Amino acid sequence: MSRSRVVLVDDHDLFRSGVRSELGEAVVIVGEAASVAAAVPLIRELDPDVVLLDVHLPDGGGHAVIAQVAPERPGVRFLALSVSDAAEDVIDVIRAGARGYVTKSISGADLLDAVRRTADGDAVFSPRLAGFVLDAFRSGAPPIDPELDVLTTREREVLQLIARGYRYKEIAGRLHLSVKTVETHVSAVLRKLQLSNRHELTRWAAERRLI
Repeated sequence: MSRSRVVLVDDHDLFRSGVRSELGEAVVIVGEAASVAAAVPLIRELDPDVVLLDVHLPDGGGHAVIAQVAPERPGVRFLALSVSDAAEDVIDVIRAGARGYVTKSISGADLLDAVRRTADGDAVFSPRLAGFVLDAFRSGAPPIDPELDVLTTREREVLQLIARGYRYKEIAGRLHLSVKTVETHVSAVLRKLQLSNRHELTRWAAERRLI
């Protein structure tokens, strides 16, 4: 069996190192990038079989990488690997052209299987995420809430976790952010939605069935 050529795109050096270790010699890691700006020219140059990418990057999302590369490199297949299991993240990156989406809780063996299947052209999803995609494409694009649409993907993610009762430290650990960054996102959400406190934010999210 020939080994798939893979490019890793994630802004955490330690995580990329862990992925390299888990995949071992079963694939060939031909390149790595930590941002959209670095990933796009790298993928164009290396033309790998699979790009394993995070949906959240410092200068944009994984969908931005796909949008810029896919039209020029139709043979490259994209597999999203993210800590986020938010429906909007899954749908955004699949609509952009990713072949699949798995979460970072995946085992090394399952990740290797996902990479191989993606290289073969299969659609690959963590079990609970497949439902998001089926629902989205069965019903068409969900209606856009003008208020929710002013938030970035990361802000929506923090909003959902706050509304579910997570503390700042727990959110920071779950999203691999600093507590200060979480606080900044919460402040931005409250400002944009014109809410005063966490209680109002939770009620706002519950009314829109975001919890």
